Amino acid sequence: MTATATSLDPRTTLARPDLAEQALEGVVRAKAFRAVRAMRCVVPVADIIAVASSAEAPVDQIIFGEAFDVLDVQGDRMWGKARRDGVVGWIDRSALEEGAPLAQAIVTSVSADLPLNSLVAEDDSTGTAAPIGVFAADPVDVAERLIGVPHLLGGRSSQATDCCGLIQQALYACGLAAPRYADQQAELGRAVDAASARRGDLVLWLKSDETPWRGHSAFLLDDERVLHATGHHGAVVVEVLAEAAARYAADGFATPIYRRL
Repeated sequence: MTATATSLDPRTTLARPDLAEQALEGVVRAKAFRAVRAMRCVVPVADIIAVASSAEAPVDQIIFGEAFDVLDVQGDRMWGKARRDGVVGWIDRSALEEGAPLAQAIVTSVSADLPLNSLVAEDDSTGTAAPIGVFAADPVDVAERLIGVPHLLGGRSSQATDCCGLIQQALYACGLAAPRYADQQAELGRAVDAASARRGDLVLWLKSDETPWRGHSAFLLDDERVLHATGHHGAVVVEVLAEAAARYAADGFATPIYRRL
């Protein structure tokens, strides 16, 4: 079935009225269509922002070695799409270099110079990287290694992260699909009810608003606790589920749903 313009998510659709990527010709309306230009991130972490001239918080980030497909350039910023998670926005051109060669290894340490899941040319003998295809076994184990990492809205690295970024990075480390935002993560796996939920299930509080995140994501640790990145505590923390649920209910979030990966 062909996607329609109304069904496309603007957060992950590389199109605007004046310009769209060539792959969307016949799917969206734009004055011009152009092929993207493959580039890669050459700094540990780079912000993706929604508006070229904005100084607001990022809507996403890319980390070292990740590909960014560029469609437009304005001054010192480039507009395009993060290939790994599909988010569209602007990035400083100083963070990118031409080309996106296949990586040979992935950073597995949370204390290395480069963030967890960075894509590098080769593995090493120091225990900080492993060959592509060698993954961690349990996303919760990965997320527990990130306890204490500062909370940053729009962040998605082992240096600073928001709630969805924590889930995403833990899943990436295990070789699993990892969309960027809470409403997208609410489509992962299968639904389970609260009574049968267990360690490793996602707990998601969704909210109808205009922010990119549109909800809050957490890992269930056990019957009573969740592991999540939260602005309330300013870090990745373990929190009593009932306390978190009461706070999100008071903030207008829907009753939590549970997804088993």
